[in-house]
Amino acid sequence: ENKASFTGFTYDDLICLPGHIDFGVHDVDLHGNFTRKIKLKTPVVSSPMDTVTEARMAIAMALEGGIGVIHTNMSIEDQANEVMNVKKFESGFIMDPVCVPPTMPLSELENLRKTTGWKGFPVTEDGKMGSKLLGLVTKRDTDWFTDGSSTVSSIMTKLKDLVTAPEAVDLLAANKILKESKKGKLPVVTKSGRLVALMSRAD
Repeated sequence: ENKASFTGFTYDDLICLPGHIDFGVHDVDLHGNFTRKIKLKTPVVSSPMDTVTEARMAIAMALEGGIGVIHTNMSIEDQANEVMNVKKFESGFIMDPVCVPPTMPLSELENLRKTTGWKGFPVTEDGKMGSKLLGLVTKRDTDWFTDGSSTVSSIMTKLKDLVTAPEAVDLLAANKILKESKKGKLPVVTKSGRLVALMSRAD
């Protein structure tokens, strides 16, 4: 396949018209690769222009699942400071984390990890957001297991061993809990134990 023969389009080349679809919006997967190793949940990138992307825009893009490219119309030191400001931004709430059911085989979990680029997943009763939280499974839990037929429930960190936050917690308090607990992820749950959000050090 000759990459030099690819066709590119600009905004004026395309017209989007409304039409009928035979699938639900929940079936649409927008995950894509920005580079070989960087995956984006939302394939949107802000331009490296001095009127477009500095730390504030890069943070906003990251929170939406995209990425911002810091422009180079400044000194190397200033560029480094902009990147540092993005890296130091306190984690926000992930309102729609990918959840898994306790019955999922580890082989399927590994495939999910590869396709999403994420290392940890909340485990809920039916594998859906808003269901009762049962535990959390991370890459550390699977490092020493080679039996792909084993299920998530056999290796996950159970709810009783997790640090969680109540539904009404604000961003500042949640970050404080995450920092003091030295955990990588902080599930946010209702009084009845249902997962409503997730906070991650590496979101």
